[in-house]
Order: sequence, then structure tokens, then C-alpha cells
Amino acid sequence: MGNGYSGKYVIIDLSAQKYEKREFDADTLKNFVGGPALGAKVLYDEMPAKTPWDAPESMIGFVAGPTNGTGPLLGARYTVVSKSPATNMWNDANSGGHFGPILRKTGYDAVFVKGISAKPVYVLIDNGDITFHDATHLWGKRIEETEHAIKKELDDDKVGIALIGPAGERKSLMAAVMNDTHRAAGRGGSGAVMGSKNFKALVCRGDFKVEPYDKSAVVAVNKEVTDWAKNGPLADNMIPLFFHQGTGGTYEGAVISGDSSVKNWGGVPSDLTEEEIHAVGSESMDKRWKTKKYICNTCSLGCGAIYEIKDGKYPIKETGRPEYETMAMFGSGLKSGDAEMVNWCNYLCNDYGYDTISFGAAVAWAMECFENGLFTRDEVGGIDLNWGNSEAIVKLSESICNADTEIGKVLNLGVDAAAKHYGRGTEYAMTAGGIEVPQHDPRRSPGLARTYQYDPTPGRHVKGGQGFIAASHLPPEVKYNFDDPGQVARDLEGVVEVELMNNIGFCEFSNVAIPPGTKQKMLTALTGTDYTGDFGRQTGLRSYTMRHAFNLREGMVRETNKIAGRVVGKPAMTAGPNEGVTIDNEKLADAFFTAMDWDLKTLTPSKAALENLGGLEPVIADLYG
Repeated sequence: MGNGYSGKYVIIDLSAQKYEKREFDADTLKNFVGGPALGAKVLYDEMPAKTPWDAPESMIGFVAGPTNGTGPLLGARYTVVSKSPATNMWNDANSGGHFGPILRKTGYDAVFVKGISAKPVYVLIDNGDITFHDATHLWGKRIEETEHAIKKELDDDKVGIALIGPAGERKSLMAAVMNDTHRAAGRGGSGAVMGSKNFKALVCRGDFKVEPYDKSAVVAVNKEVTDWAKNGPLADNMIPLFFHQGTGGTYEGAVISGDSSVKNWGGVPSDLTEEEIHAVGSESMDKRWKTKKYICNTCSLGCGAIYEIKDGKYPIKETGRPEYETMAMFGSGLKSGDAEMVNWCNYLCNDYGYDTISFGAAVAWAMECFENGLFTRDEVGGIDLNWGNSEAIVKLSESICNADTEIGKVLNLGVDAAAKHYGRGTEYAMTAGGIEVPQHDPRRSPGLARTYQYDPTPGRHVKGGQGFIAASHLPPEVKYNFDDPGQVARDLEGVVEVELMNNIGFCEFSNVAIPPGTKQKMLTALTGTDYTGDFGRQTGLRSYTMRHAFNLREGMVRETNKIAGRVVGKPAMTAGPNEGVTIDNEKLADAFFTAMDWDLKTLTPSKAALENLGGLEPVIADLYG
């Protein structure tokens, strides 16, 4: 009988090419579970305060969750943690595929890397043994080519590889950590942290088996999940939609309803024709190019797909189907209905190793600046960067990927840095907390305003937000009543659910494809600790607080995090589905921080709040002596 963990982790020093194997104590695993919370705990303890993200002392971690490799359905996601080059605060980004479970086969629950290698290197972990390999010949290569090369060198097609492409090597603040060719731990620039260390890839293999506490209970909960998918309230709508069309199945509805942006958040759905909207959704693209499904490890939903685009302007032999966020970033966000362009830009981002959300937002910012006369044609590389101009979008995207023009180089730093560099265009920078916002509109789902602006990793749609899908369907008199105590209750509930989901290792689709309360039941079955009651709720709030404590130590105060006025309806739209809507984002935040018992000015948790959550003694010592 196990407890869902190997209990081991390793800290690797690239400067010295040495490593130290360690063991987690039982209380640390009980209190912080895995993923971002466990990563935040280790980085808080091990990484000196105010360390620059590209310093030798800076750390990047690859942290599994207890579902990885132990059998739970939809339990394949691992988390990359670091200081964000984009925000200079905490960063965590998770990814699916197969890397997380393979990481656990090495015998470790987490791997942390510090130092800077004298030359490009990849690290191989083979059944717990760690070796350093020269990656000079891989430096400059793109994702797919690098994966093939490493697998050939090791004569092993089954290794798990988390790696960077040229984006990370040049330390783009939009650089992702990639795995399985087209799966991305995308947000926050963690790929740049790897690049700053000359760290091309973490390669994992092994046959270690992590055992759950109660295997029969895991099987029983899995049966509940499959029964829910067949007979639950979402069995006839949401579940088949995501099974067949993936996240892109929601694209058309999102554009029409005002959930996705149009023209960098300044347009309305009628700026696009019905044909343009339909062309970019999964239903239309699947008919043209889908060859097979793509399914992450132990997934019962299988939302992914593989495309082959044989002809047209941008043929691609094999590529992952774009996700909703990518469709909206390169589709409606740029006023385009060109599906071939959307797929080509998605392919470029995956193969060069970019976050498609930040990348698409950078293109949208440049387009709006050009449209309004802030850039000349020469300044944008000699192209007509007008809304919907597919050829211009591709040329600018390729220029960013290759960093072969002035604007291509500057846009690698992201929207806020680009606006600062040029000294113009801040009014068109759709960012929150220093990072580009994703494609769900707070004017439709108000709880996202607090999440985008103030989550420890700002600009994320998968970090609470009152359960934005459900909240978007509430009547206006409810969701726009910012004095309603139900708002903060829903927000806290959403935070607990999302924190637990990410730490356990569940996919975001666990909010749709498994019954309510299943996360806690599964974690209890895996570990033997009861997370189904108050302790589970405490664990979610402890996770949020641990991530936030990292930011406080870096110097965060309330004024640190700004959000673009347009995104919250300041000024309000004069047409479209969100006409007349203004979100009181600061009132929403006040209610949340009050409920958390935090100081409204400094965002410092009270000593009592920290003590009540437990397990935060180092934070208490730093804040209160």
C-alpha cells in the first residue's frame, strides 16, 4: 500500500552539474499536495527573495500531481513553476499529454533546476539516475526536430521530454515549455527561464510505480466518472461537444455571445460574417483536416485531434488541432475567418515554443496600433497590418518567430514591454498584472476581473473566477450585483476547486467530465488523508495563499497589478452583447480580500488567517517575525 507519492524530489544545479536527492516530509505533502502549491512551497523555501528570474539562483520546477501515473481518469497534468519573466512574480503553468506520468516513473514527484550551464545541456533522468548531456547540436532547433533527435540519441521513442524551442533560447517573455510536440505549459514565460540556463530539455524515463493508498477506491471513483459521462446532466451536451470537437467546439458560440474578443477587445461579433466565424471553429476545420483523435494519458474525454493540411497556402503534414484560445486569438481577435492562417500560426507557436495567448495578443496590439496610425508601414516590417489581413498576420508572426525585424524582436518581449519600448500604444495593451489576458470576457463573466487582475498568476482564465462558465449564464441582476455576498461565496468556492484541481493533477475538463466532489474523493483515495470536508477547503485556500506569499516576498502591493480598462468595460461598449457593461473590479477584489482576511491595501494576510490555514509557518515568520 502506498500513499500516492514516491516522496522524493531532486534539486539539480546546472552550474556545477551536480544534484541533490531529497525526500518530502509527510506534512508537506499533506498540506501542499502537488503541482503549483508544492512548487510554491519549495521555491519559497529554496530560492532567495527577489532573485532575478535569469540569475543562477533562480529555480524552475517540474512538479507532478498525485493523479499522475496512479490511474485516475483525466489526471495527467503536471506543472512548471518559476518566477515569471513577464510579471516578475510567481508563475505556474500546467500541461497535459504524457510527460507528467512519465516524470513519476523516474521515482521522483518533482524536479527542480537552478544554476546556469556553461553550454547548452539536456538532463536525462533514468530510473532515478541523473546524467547531463551536451545539447549544443540541439540549440536552435525547433520542438519537433529536437524531440526526434533526443529520442534517436537515446534509442527510445517512449521517453518524456519537456523542452524549449527557439523562443525559449532567445528568452522571449512569451516562451513556453513544450511536451508531446503540441502540449504547452504556456503562460508566463517559463520557457525563457529554461533558456536563461542554457537548459534545452528535461528527459525522463523509468519503470517506478507509484501506488495509491486505496486502489479499489480509485477504481470505484473512476467508475463514478464514467457513469457521470454517460448518464449525468452534461451527458447530452457539453461532454459530447468536447469529446468530438475539443475546446474549439465552443468558439462559434463564444464569438457570438461576446465571450471571445473581436479586434483586440474593441470590436463586436457583427464585425465578422457568419461564414468567417464558422470557418475557424472545430466543426468546420475537423471536416477539412482531422485525421485522428489525440488523447492525453488516462483521459476519458479525449478532447484533442491531429490535423493534416495537404494543400492550400500553408500545408502541414501533422499538427495538433488549435485550442479555443488559439482560435480566438488568431481568429476573432484579429477579425479573421481564415482557418488556414489560424492553423499555420498555431503550428508556428508550437514548433518554436510560444504561448499562443500572449503571441496572438502581441499581433493584435501591433495591428491596432498600425490601424490607428501609431506605426508606419516601415516600422511593422513593410506590411499592411490591417485587421483580417491573413498574409500580414503570417508575415508578422514569422518575423516574431525568427526575430528577424526590429518589431519581431521587440514583440518577443510581450505587449507591455513592446508598448514601453516604443513609448506608445499603452491604450491598446490588453493586459492584466503585466501579462496578456486570455479569451474569456469579464464583461460577460465578472468574476474573471478579479482573477485576471489579482490571482498570484494574473491573466489566467483557469484560476477561479466564480466558475466563469456557470457565472456567465446568471441573470444580469445577479452577476452584475457587485454588492451581492453570493459573488464572493462563488469566488471562494471557485478558488478552492481550481487550486485542488491543479495541485492534484486533474485536467480543467474535470469541472465538466466528473461529478462534483470527485476531486476530493479521488485525492482521499490516493493519499489516505480525508480531503472531502473542511481540510480539503483549507488545502485549496492554503495553495492560493502560498502562491500569493511568494509575490509578497517579491514586493507586491495592491497597486502592482493593473488591468486594461477596456477589458472590464471602462469605457463601456456602445454595441454588441456586452453593450453598457462596466465591471467594478476593485469592489469584487475588496469583497474577496475581506473574506480571505487580508489587508486591502497591502494584500497581506492576517496572522490569524495564516494560522487558521496551517502549514504556513515560514510565511508567518517572514511577515510577522
